[in-house]
Amino acid sequence: MTTETPNGGGTSGPRVGGRYELAGLLGRGGMAEVRVGTDLRLGRTVAVKRLRTDLASDTTFQARFRREAQSAASLNHPAIVAVYDTGEEPASHDGGMPIPYIVMEYVSGRTLREILREGRKILPERALGITADVLAALDYSHRAGIIHRDIKPANVMLTPSGNVKVMDFGIARAIADSSATMTQTAAVVGTAQYLSPEQARGEQVDARSDIYSTGCLLYELLTGQPPFVGDSPVAVAYQHVREEPEPPSTIDPEISPEVDAIAMKALAKSTTERYQNAAEMRADIERALAGQPVHALPVAAAGIPEATRTILPVSDQTGEEEENRGRGWIWALLAFLVLLLIVAGLWFLPGLMAEDQPPQTTVPTVTDGDTLDQATQEIEGAGLEVGEVRRRPSDEVARGRVISQDPEPGEVIDEGSAVDLVVSTGVRTVQVPFVVGDDFEEARAELEGRPYNFTVRQERVDADAPLNQVTATDPEPGREVRQGAEITVSVSRGLRTVPDLIGSTEEDAIGQLESRNLEYETRPDPQAEEDEGIVTQQIPDPGTQVGSGDVVTFYVSTGEGGEETPPPGDETPPPGETPPPGEGTPPPGDETPPPTIL
Repeated sequence: MTTETPNGGGTSGPRVGGRYELAGLLGRGGMAEVRVGTDLRLGRTVAVKRLRTDLASDTTFQARFRREAQSAASLNHPAIVAVYDTGEEPASHDGGMPIPYIVMEYVSGRTLREILREGRKILPERALGITADVLAALDYSHRAGIIHRDIKPANVMLTPSGNVKVMDFGIARAIADSSATMTQTAAVVGTAQYLSPEQARGEQVDARSDIYSTGCLLYELLTGQPPFVGDSPVAVAYQHVREEPEPPSTIDPEISPEVDAIAMKALAKSTTERYQNAAEMRADIERALAGQPVHALPVAAAGIPEATRTILPVSDQTGEEEENRGRGWIWALLAFLVLLLIVAGLWFLPGLMAEDQPPQTTVPTVTDGDTLDQATQEIEGAGLEVGEVRRRPSDEVARGRVISQDPEPGEVIDEGSAVDLVVSTGVRTVQVPFVVGDDFEEARAELEGRPYNFTVRQERVDADAPLNQVTATDPEPGREVRQGAEITVSVSRGLRTVPDLIGSTEEDAIGQLESRNLEYETRPDPQAEEDEGIVTQQIPDPGTQVGSGDVVTFYVSTGEGGEETPPPGDETPPPGETPPPGEGTPPPGDETPPPTIL
């Protein structure tokens, strides 16, 4: 189901059941849509799930939707989304079908699918805790006779306080329902990546099918990827039936053998080899969290039967000594005959073995770039069979090509023997996490750690952000990249303090600003009385914090402000000096009489 942000506004929306006012869309799936609503009678926020109108006329979907309402309404557990009410909306036109709806508990949180898509690592302890809560919900539903049949990350929510909520019993069935197989209308019901082998084969399912799906969920929480991936749902379902998953520790070596054992037991192909109920698996998880030995066999020993011991009967010691001595010659004769047979066997056996030995053949090389189909043709062409096919990521071998084979190329083995293959799923990729706003050292620790293993290159930039804060990454957050790739992290140089430039020379002021990577602008100050080249003013003031793009302006004296030039005609000669002709007082006899005023 695709989750969306509620978009309810201030205006009242449509109502269902006369009391539930609908607002923003919470999510949309293949069968129904969910909207946030308000119970006008009780004044509480609810979630209203309605069958899609284009499916309302389909009796199969109608039945499935009603079955979900019945299944979930009968369950009252803190880890299961509660159902408050059910009903049907009348048809909107003549001949139309009524649209059923379910009123559920509104859960403010995120699904595990959304959390996993962020790419952040979930610690094994947290993964085990989440799985234990899911198992508690399943144990309750199984005791009530309900199998979920679609456990997956999208159907498990985490509340802001970290509580688990299991939802969507849309394909749940009663355990006693003999028709509870996966072959409905020739389609596989459920999600391929979390199907149990019996579901994929269309066989009868029981509570142990939910155990397998929970094992798939635990596997993905531990490793960040489901146990099997493929190009199509059919290809994934085939792997659930025929192939063994890699233990989680092969993807994340930090996972302990005890956690490996729990996951692999839950993912056993045979229902008899799995945990037989949810409580049993939950108890093993609690043992692992407490540091105690788990009941699941270690992965290296899983599936290997205990050695059979033959106990010989104790001979009867009550017989008479004479009878024992009387039988002695018989035992001696039997021993002689056995020895004779052994000698004869050693003489004739090599010839008999040579006659009965099956023809042998040489194992072909299929690790030189062969696809699985090509390898199969070569192996079968040599009179051999393809055995177990496992898949794992590889940085060297392209997707779909054979990584390794067992037996090795060139070995001579009996015709009809099996050759096991490991096929590449391609380069292991991860999503770049969102570290913008984090301290650089914290961001680097996350990026260089598992599951990313990135090579971090630091790039210092001017930014309006605190010192050492991450401002960007390249590639950007959310991009799918190769595990271990190089990632460039832009780190803020931080806000810088404007120095005190007043009284410095222009050259010294420029040096101070450039050493702090500050932009600057100089302007002349012709009115200043300071010597030429001395800074007289600055903007902003000393001590101001500035960031990227801010400019420091300072004024430099031109040296002209200290000289006073008298206005023309106002020069006065020193005492005792006669001004030259033409300057100051006019020469004698050259006085011009003042104008006559009439």
